[in-house]
Amino acid sequence: MDSTQHILPDIRKTQVFNAAIQKVWNAVATAEGLAAWFMPNDFQPIIGHEFHLNAGQFGMSPCKVTKIDAPYCVAFNWGKDWTVTIELKQLDDQTECTLIHSGWDADKLTEFGAPHTAIRENMSQGWTNLCQALGKYVEGE
Repeated sequence: MDSTQHILPDIRKTQVFNAAIQKVWNAVATAEGLAAWFMPNDFQPIIGHEFHLNAGQFGMSPCKVTKIDAPYCVAFNWGKDWTVTIELKQLDDQTECTLIHSGWDADKLTEFGAPHTAIRENMSQGWTNLCQALGKYVEGE
């Protein structure tokens, strides 16, 4: 059976922030920055670094840095199935930020036993809110 037929589309959120690319990079590629708008963590911008996101009621979620291309791209594996990639592009004095959450499969369950199909919808809405929080963080003083 062809396993690709059950792959669900990536969650993809693109926003333009009124902030310099370095400021946005610091918000997406440092532990302090990620904690300010996403989740408490022990991230380090080093390929292969294993870290945890503190997912509140879901506990400590294991992650691993897979790409660092400062200040343009950071990616990490999240849990057993997902990859989060954040791509930045300088637009004069603004920064375009695209967040991609991939690894969705209709046949898989999360570590907590929930089907990807159900979680994906919640996460898509969650990422919309988180990207707004990121915007407020980088556009604030």
